[in-house]
Amino acid sequence: MLDGFDALLLARIQFAFTVSFHFIFPALTIGLASYLAVLEGLWLWTGRSVYLDLFRYWIKIFALTFAMGVVSGIVLSYQFGTNWAVFSDRAGPIVGPLMAYEVLTAFFLEAGFLGIMLFGMSRVGKGLHFFATLAVAFGTLLSSFWIIAANSWMQTPVGYSVNEVGQFIPEDWWQIIFSPSFPYRLVHTVLGAYLTTSLVVGAVGAWHLLRDRSTQGARVMFSMAMGMLVIAAPIQAVVGDFHGLNTQEHQPVKILAIEGHFESHPEGAPLYLFGIPDQEAGKLRYPVGIPKLGSLILHHSLDAPVEGLETVPREEWPPVPIIFWSFRIMVGLGFLMIGLGAFALLARMRGRLYDWSALHRAAVVMGPAGFVAVLAGWVTTEVGRQPYTVYGLMRTDDSVSPLDAPAVASSLIAFVIVYFAVFSVGTWYILRLMKSPPHFKEPGLEAGSAPIRTAGITPAPAVDPDRALGNDAKGD
Repeated sequence: MLDGFDALLLARIQFAFTVSFHFIFPALTIGLASYLAVLEGLWLWTGRSVYLDLFRYWIKIFALTFAMGVVSGIVLSYQFGTNWAVFSDRAGPIVGPLMAYEVLTAFFLEAGFLGIMLFGMSRVGKGLHFFATLAVAFGTLLSSFWIIAANSWMQTPVGYSVNEVGQFIPEDWWQIIFSPSFPYRLVHTVLGAYLTTSLVVGAVGAWHLLRDRSTQGARVMFSMAMGMLVIAAPIQAVVGDFHGLNTQEHQPVKILAIEGHFESHPEGAPLYLFGIPDQEAGKLRYPVGIPKLGSLILHHSLDAPVEGLETVPREEWPPVPIIFWSFRIMVGLGFLMIGLGAFALLARMRGRLYDWSALHRAAVVMGPAGFVAVLAGWVTTEVGRQPYTVYGLMRTDDSVSPLDAPAVASSLIAFVIVYFAVFSVGTWYILRLMKSPPHFKEPGLEAGSAPIRTAGITPAPAVDPDRALGNDAKGD
């Protein structure tokens, strides 16, 4: 089935497959951890049990997503040793410590407080439990900090020297961590996670509103999700523009490939909306573009000249068709997110946020859009860096382990089978949890009423498994 593929291509496919699966889960857990912290904080502040109900509802989904993210991420580190041993040897003195910092400062923080967050509300008290929730939320953000720092150094390497055996040795950790592309990539990634979470939460809320518009939990989660979308989506567009300008400065060939500029434009480049990139011929076929707008976006001048890929040696070109289309998928979905946010804002202003069926259907359809957008963005960033693993310094074909193609092919097939078998079941169960109504009924405590505020805890005589988390909401 994989005849004709060399070991390098198979290793790249394997890493792309496993990291794509992994990236889906942090894209949700980063935002969902912050959302849970907000829900618990609102419950403690207002006393409204609907926030605690939503906390209980989403924490089970968060726990499953977190677990699948951990499992899917473990194999990535092994691949650095099995498939990319040369890269690990040369870049290890820099990338290795950054990954270790992620484990020591972020993952241990998340894992250490996750048990309290999941099972400790009836045991440690509200204040300490809220602290644990905040610690987990902070840990997810800190984890993204270190991962993006490592990847950003590979995109824009600074603060290093090369020793006598060709290894990259750290000279200035401050420069390495805060490399030129790091701030833009970190903000862009975290906002992408928040948008992904907003779309998922909004889709679940909309799903239940289409079935019962009076469900308070669905109304609250949908309102919060759409509010976040209205704020975050336009900000993401601005951040993305700054990120693009930074990439233009440090990785101009990537931008030329993204924009489809095979040919130079000495009097101003168009913005190509669509076209069919022909890398072999070095030409964009059937282009649809807006004259001069490309120069305006890239250089803030309509007449600014733009050099094309024709000025760059062919061996320095990334796979143009892949990143040309992945970038447009990401941007197109970004505009749809802004549109959905504007739709929700209009509905809110007209007092129809909870009964406008067209809005709810649009939100359900857009539920998976965040995952697709972050994956498209990752493809644009990583494939656009080719033919390098460390941009401008270490080529991908010099980074692979000396493996035979059949060995890599067999492990790739095994990963595909296991991942689809295991994670399909996990995803199915998460969707089943989402399908359940976000509303819990307690004797004497209706949704929206304030719980009795007391530090005492008296468990209910009979514990419903779905109510096991935080059953101290009734007070004493």
